Amino acid sequence: MSEVKISAEPRTEFGKGGARRTRRAGKVPAVLYGHGEKPKHIALPAREFAAAIRKGGANQLFAIEVSDGTQVLALPKAIQRDPIKDTFEHVDLLLVRRGEKVTVEVPVQLTGEAAKDTLIVHDHDTLSVTADATKVPDHLEASIEGAEPGTTITAADVELPAGVELATDEETAVASVTAAPTAEQLEATLPEVEEATEEAEAEVGEETAEGAEGAPAAVGEEAPAEAKTEA
Repeated sequence: MSEVKISAEPRTEFGKGGARRTRRAGKVPAVLYGHGEKPKHIALPAREFAAAIRKGGANQLFAIEVSDGTQVLALPKAIQRDPIKDTFEHVDLLLVRRGEKVTVEVPVQLTGEAAKDTLIVHDHDTLSVTADATKVPDHLEASIEGAEPGTTITAADVELPAGVELATDEETAVASVTAAPTAEQLEATLPEVEEATEEAEAEVGEETAEGAEGAPAAVGEEAPAEAKTEA
């Protein structure tokens, strides 16, 4: 994976307020750390950073040039996103050197087509590997071509590029192949699903009714008077 050059500025404001102001300015709050050095707080241009991650993935290598003269290589170690806005909230960047070995999680893509009438379960969509910091693959591939029901694709079956070593247990299941249910099997389970749905709706109805009985009188309404017993 080729490195992406990106500029950065030192960040002097911290905390939630400082991070919000950094994001409003079109930048992503980030921290550089590693190699026993003191963490360095920086701000990255949000648009350039997002474009690099979209193209190279979460393991994109960055050549960072800070405005104070600092020049470093770094890999994203943790990325926080806003799930609604789909923007980057904060990034932890790990300092690396050329020739240095790093262990990272890499996405696994399934290739080919399994046998007819099968279902594929992707058990693990990433695997941990060790590679040169400047040669981390953006993805790995595992073939399911012609796989029959009962087949399990393990980490040992994944194709590894030259210089990349598997750090995950070789027996880790990456994908499982099962037989697709027949039309008869689906029809047989339909009554059970309908019955379970009806029971769930009935329970919700009972809980709603119980809640209504015990609810306090609404504002402006008089609570029912309690019957008094004479001594």
